Amino acid sequence: MGEEYEVEIGPVAHGGHCIARTAEGQVLFVRHALPGERVIARVTDGEDDSRFLRADAVTVLEPSKDRVEAPCPYAGPGKCGGCDWQHAKPGAQRRLKGEVIAEQLQRLAGLTPEEAGWDGTVMPVPGDKLPAGQVPAWRTRVQYAIDADGNAGLRRHRSHEIEPIEHCMIAAEGVSELGIEKRDWSGMESVEAIAASGSGDRQVVLAPRPGARLPLVELDKPVSVLRVDERDGGVHRVHGRAFVRERADDHTWRVGNGGFWQVHPKAADLLVEAAMQGLMPRKGETALDLYCGVGLFAGALADRLGEQGAVLGIETTKRAVEDARHNLREFPRVSIEQGKVEQVLPRTGISEANLIILDPPRAGAGRRTISHLTTLGARRIAYVACDPAALARDLAYFKEGGYKVRTLRAFDLFPMTHHVECVAILEPVAKGA
Repeated sequence: MGEEYEVEIGPVAHGGHCIARTAEGQVLFVRHALPGERVIARVTDGEDDSRFLRADAVTVLEPSKDRVEAPCPYAGPGKCGGCDWQHAKPGAQRRLKGEVIAEQLQRLAGLTPEEAGWDGTVMPVPGDKLPAGQVPAWRTRVQYAIDADGNAGLRRHRSHEIEPIEHCMIAAEGVSELGIEKRDWSGMESVEAIAASGSGDRQVVLAPRPGARLPLVELDKPVSVLRVDERDGGVHRVHGRAFVRERADDHTWRVGNGGFWQVHPKAADLLVEAAMQGLMPRKGETALDLYCGVGLFAGALADRLGEQGAVLGIETTKRAVEDARHNLREFPRVSIEQGKVEQVLPRTGISEANLIILDPPRAGAGRRTISHLTTLGARRIAYVACDPAALARDLAYFKEGGYKVRTLRAFDLFPMTHHVECVAILEPVAKGA
């Protein structure tokens, strides 16, 4: 650690860094660099015998034409780890994400962009396409780490160290207006701020240090307050609502106890639209919504399948299942089961479904689950993915089970970071093809 190398930066890699090699051939994963640049890279992690080293570009000797001055004062080597590409033009960020998707598809699924029905582009969200040097304020949920002095900040890359901040540029207006950074949070481990995009609901989730008392929460806007139980990790209401109300697909969705909801305010509608366009639901069909959360896709399907259609959702988290059942109470032909998909789905006895949508966690669905899904005879499957590597691995499993990718769309729902969201539509390979 601390050793410096002058290197030429190679291609982008999954995870917000680029690949370089030392004169001795040692692989470096370099952050804060761009392909084609010549930089001084300082090692931040790794040993002499490590397969690779991690490093930061601390001096740029020959900059890329895609480089800009990072708009955020907390972005850069040794600082906040939240954003990966503040130093790249917005168009270049999307191009880099596209290169990562293409590389993962080829390496893990053996698919070219053409074979995946993808035009190679990562589409910006309407309203996010800003000139270089400007940053869209999109993050409706921000978890602040609290340092020993009670200051709110964000963690440095791959570190427990905290970078105190006065303002996060990618935080949505509803988060920024709370003024979290201006308050003393002594005794707290973290403070999560949530600003619902479909209502004026605001919420903070406090995680106290062992034995600490909760502070009196007085922020610049009215908020509900929840706390994380230090014994079991459960989330409990302190005052106000235990949930926020989000809006998507012309419905209001209750999301309780700081549960999962898409972070970009326009993400839920974009993903519903992409999935429904690909699935093309027909009246009276049956559908599965796996990893269904609070029921967003199950509700979208139920709306389109009509009174004779039926939807089964499966979700692990107990509170999310309660919210999904509440959110979908107007649909008598929708049922929600709690548990792990790989355990619950076989127990249902379901042997066929017309449509399947799955939005698995970052690790993906895995071979076991996908092998089961390919036996159900679905005419279309929509796979919503937040990780290109997991997507590519799972597409390979679908291929083994007789499904091919019909279309793939990629959305830049996490500007300034390396994260990207994809929606793949699959269909059975024609017999004899």
